[in-house]
Amino acid sequence: MPVRLKPPIVPGIAASATYDPGCRRCTRLATFLDDVHAEHPDYWCKPVPPFGDADARLVIVGLAPGMHGANASGRPFTGDFAGIILYETLHRYGFASSSVSTDRDDGLELRNCRITNAVKCLPPQNKPLPAEINACNAYLAADLMQVRAGTVLLALGRIAHDAVLMALGQRKSAFAFAHGARHDVGTLVMFDSYHCSRYNTNTRRLTPAMFDAVFADIAACLGVAQ
Repeated sequence: MPVRLKPPIVPGIAASATYDPGCRRCTRLATFLDDVHAEHPDYWCKPVPPFGDADARLVIVGLAPGMHGANASGRPFTGDFAGIILYETLHRYGFASSSVSTDRDDGLELRNCRITNAVKCLPPQNKPLPAEINACNAYLAADLMQVRAGTVLLALGRIAHDAVLMALGQRKSAFAFAHGARHDVGTLVMFDSYHCSRYNTNTRRLTPAMFDAVFADIAACLGVAQ
């Protein structure tokens, strides 16, 4: 299936823009960030940029920044529960220099890996509206425009899965989300996983073994030694 060669055109967003620290296009999100910043003046409280290797062969797409995690630290999956299993697994497979991610200045580096989100701003109750997902998709599309053929994308959750397909100009109905599923999308490969949130791990919807199995498949796809 062909991958779209151009990001979607969204008024106010340059087609080449992967990130805008001053973006306030979504009024509800911008207002919420202002309120959170008033209560936590030391928090990042801006759109959170992608983190990692610009030429990565593994690009991980999450949902959105967590209140006391990425929204506080300014780095994806850093400072909250969801990042624990993610960075432990990335380190185990050689994609991260450390198994612990605490803040933006902790020295952690990603190797051949980049992490981004479907929505760059903290949403109330961790639930972005469809219009907000759509508005932010141009940034994700511009990011994915930079990846080379053979790159593996890991979608953490259905929203991330759908956002990736939107960014690549693909029909959602052609690629059903399922934990552990592999999808060949043009010259790219997308794997699905349940999101590594506290809720999913506490309820055992996602276990460490299940998450590790997805990364084992990714490593095999990339030819990375385990």
